[in-house]
This record gives sequence, structure tokens and C-alpha cells, in this order.
Amino acid sequence: MSGVPADPVTEDYLRRCAGGDRGLLDAMAAARLPAALTASMRGRFLPRPMFVPDTEILGFAERINALFDLIVSVPDRFFDGDRERYAAAVGLDGRRAAYLARFTDRPQRYGRADLYHDGSAFRLLEFNVGSALGGMDRAQISAALLQVPAFKEFAAEHRLDFVDTGARVDRALRAAARPVCGDRAPVVAFVDGNGAMAPYLHLATSFQEMLAGFGVEVLLGELADVGFAAGRVTLHGRAVDLVLRYFGVGDFLDDPAGRRTVDALVDADADGTVVLYTSLAGELYNNKTSLALLAELAGRGELTPAETGLVDSVLPWTRTVTSDLFGECAARRGELMLKPGADFGGTGIVAGWLVDDDQWRRALRLAADHGSIVQRRVVPRGEPVIDPSTGQRRDWHAVWDCFLTPEGYAGSHIRALPAGEGDVIGMGVTAAARTTGIFYHPVAADHPRRPATPDRTMPSFGR
Repeated sequence: MSGVPADPVTEDYLRRCAGGDRGLLDAMAAARLPAALTASMRGRFLPRPMFVPDTEILGFAERINALFDLIVSVPDRFFDGDRERYAAAVGLDGRRAAYLARFTDRPQRYGRADLYHDGSAFRLLEFNVGSALGGMDRAQISAALLQVPAFKEFAAEHRLDFVDTGARVDRALRAAARPVCGDRAPVVAFVDGNGAMAPYLHLATSFQEMLAGFGVEVLLGELADVGFAAGRVTLHGRAVDLVLRYFGVGDFLDDPAGRRTVDALVDADADGTVVLYTSLAGELYNNKTSLALLAELAGRGELTPAETGLVDSVLPWTRTVTSDLFGECAARRGELMLKPGADFGGTGIVAGWLVDDDQWRRALRLAADHGSIVQRRVVPRGEPVIDPSTGQRRDWHAVWDCFLTPEGYAGSHIRALPAGEGDVIGMGVTAAARTTGIFYHPVAADHPRRPATPDRTMPSFGR
């Protein structure tokens, strides 16, 4: 879609930048970002943040919260509480289904919804339920921009605001760990699967730095680094209060030592000597097929009218790939894409409009064998960006996201790609992708004037 400014704030920002306002053009370059975030992103920042009406992002976040409640209600409502049968229905293999079926607790409200804006509304692409989330450190971009005088003045003029994801994560972890450590700051173990952390260490280090700004110590390690001594869980020999789970069931099910460690962590959580956050119960819902199942329940009339309206309002047409759908999918190739149910980071996606009929048919057969979903393509609107060095204006396509914690909406960040340079937008997919923060603004003309008020002021990080 053409890059038409979506709201008056975006329009005013672009107008001033096009007019040569160096304060705004260079605001991102002038922002004093935390050191680990800067190192992690290697300069891959979009020259401007994104702006959105508060009613739009906050209203969509309310629907995502409601969708979370709906997703986690499905096993009890439609599978008689049989989580193994539910797990099979969303494409988990028998061993994973059997292991996860024992976790009958309700998972914590913690996750990230990935969204496109199609020019009229946000649409949900996927919903990551659980604690293995990237991008939580990016709200620091918005905080840093508010320290740049020219942008701070612009923010005050337009009454910009944002939700600091780090502040919400800090509160969530402190509340979860309180039964173990009381009111002192918890010692948090960020634990990934064995051999899994190296490619993402720079992201974990930035997350670690962000929480250090709130006084929370985060230790980084893998399952092999977890120990048990004197009734406590340890990481690298240090006693910890909360284990922030970045490993999934696939990281340990075929590793006897890893499985013993995870089982011991589950037992320690039950005994109250550590908090495993988030519960492995979330693994039952952390796949794209959970969304397809919701859409299918809605299509069969098994949800209430309000629930069906919710699903239809956020989710494009989405189904689990079966042979029964081959004919319809073949006829609609140009508007559909295939996505593996459990993969992440944009891997394994097949866009129907980029392949021929024979390739599409082969991809459909493979998708039916491997638990994939098919989803209607959402074309993101163009987000105009002016290059500070050339003054040229170009459209970008953006993935907006919506983080959730037990408080509800926990902020957003942007991943963006120049329009026409790819159909999968991800920092790990293409070097052309960039990231930035967002601000929302009031719509009502009589909204009281106020400066931006994030959850906290940005720490100095030693500067």
C-alpha cells in the first residue's frame, strides 16, 4: 500500500523532516542508547519511531488480552480437559504431547503478538505465548528519544506516550519471585537450551543490561549450567530465585541430562524453592496452529458470537493445512502463505504469490505432513521514512508487536524492511531490516496537554 501518513502526528513529523528540521532528522542518531542495546543492534535503527493513536494500539492490546484468555480456555472447553488430545490437535507429536499434558495449570499472561497494519486496522500474524521473547529491550529506544531536546519538545507538543516494556517485565518478575525472595530484588537465571544461546547472546546481554537498570541481576546460562545445592537452584554456582525459561520442550526431550534438569526445576518450582517462569504449560499454546484451531472453532460455530467476533476482528483467514483444503488453497495461491506451526523467526514460510502452481502444490503436500498452517496474506501499509543523510522519502513495511505481562499491555517495538525488499520481516532474516520504538498519542482534541510519561526515567548506565 502507498505510504500515506496514517495519522496527524506522523504527517507533522514527516513535514518537519522534509523541511530540514535537523533536530528531528538526527534524533535517533543523537539518542544515547544503552551500550549493550547499541552493540546488539549494530547500528540497525530506523531513523524515526512510529506513531499511532492511543485508541488503536491500546484497543488492539485489549483484544489480544482477551484472545489469550480464549486460547488457554480451549483444552477444558473443547477437549474435556484432555491436554494430550489438545496437543495432538495443534500438531504436537506424541512424545511432546505426552510430556506437556501433565501441565494443567493456567500459563502466566506473558507473550508477544506480532501484527501488521493493513491501512485500516491491525491484524494478528502470530502469537508467541511464553517467556522466550525477543525485542523486550527495544522500549529503551523510545525512552532515549525523550532525552533528545528536539524530540522531547515534539513529544510534549503532541502529548506522546509509550509503555516501557522493561518496567512491566521488572514488575512481573518481582511479583512472580516474591514467594521465594520476598521484597528484595530477585536473582534471575535466564536459561536457554544447551547450545542455543550463542547466536542470541547479544540479545540476552541487552536484556540483562535493561533489567540491571531496575536493580535486577540477571545471570545468563544454558540447561547444563543449572545446578542444585543446599535446597536451592543455582546457575554457574550462584543461587537464584527465578528461572526465566528461554528453553522449550524441543530443547530437552531428546537429551536425558537436560530432561532431568528440567524435571528437577519443575519439582523445585512446586516445592517453592525457585520460580520457573513461565510455566511449561505455555508450550501447549506457543504455536501457530493454536490460532488456526481457534479460527476453525469459530468457523464451525462452536465459539460464542462475541468470541467469533473477537477472532474475526484480529486474525486473517487462517487454517491448519489438510488435504481437504488443497483445492481451495490452489485456487487462492496468490493471496495465501504457508507457515510451519512451531518454527519462529520467519523460517520455513512459503508465499503463494512467489511460487508457481507446481511448487505450491508440492509445498501444500509437505505442509499437510508437517503441521503447517495456511494464512491469508496481509499487505502492510507503507510507513514513510525520510533518510537523514539524503532527504529522500521511502516506504517501509513494519511488523508492530504487542507485549503482554500480567498487567496486560506491556509495550511495543517495530521491525521494518524497505518496501519491496522481502515478504518476511525479521532482524534475523535480512540485514536490511531495522528496528525502532513506538509512541502513541491521544485522538481527542480536548485531551489535556502533558509530556510523555513512561513507567520510569531512563537509567544513566554509567554515563
